[in-house]
Amino acid sequence: MHFKLLIVFVEDDKTDLVLDTSREHGATGATVINNARGEGIKKSKTFFGLNLESQRDVVLLLVEEHMSREILEAIAKVAEFDEKPGTGIALQIDVEDAIGVLHQMETLTPAIEEEL
Repeated sequence: MHFKLLIVFVEDDKTDLVLDTSREHGATGATVINNARGEGIKKSKTFFGLNLESQRDVVLLLVEEHMSREILEAIAKVAEFDEKPGTGIALQIDVEDAIGVLHQMETLTPAIEEEL
């Protein structure tokens, strides 16, 4: 079984929406890193040195490769990444190897066999 790592940078008020959507489309778990910070094309506004931008979270999803694109597109749609600038981004990278996912593989194998 081959995996992809989905990395989602999202406004913190949309994190639960991203988690729920990813689970609905086949993800079996996630890791959330709170209070990330970043900049896009336009520099962040500040007021007396305080950042006025909303907080971001980083959501990490290790998903089976056959499910990855569907999950990625579903997240982008519900979080409105393409509709509203600055709402977040999502990307996927190949995972060469993973340890500690045996219980997920047991759950995913029947679902993946149906798709193949």
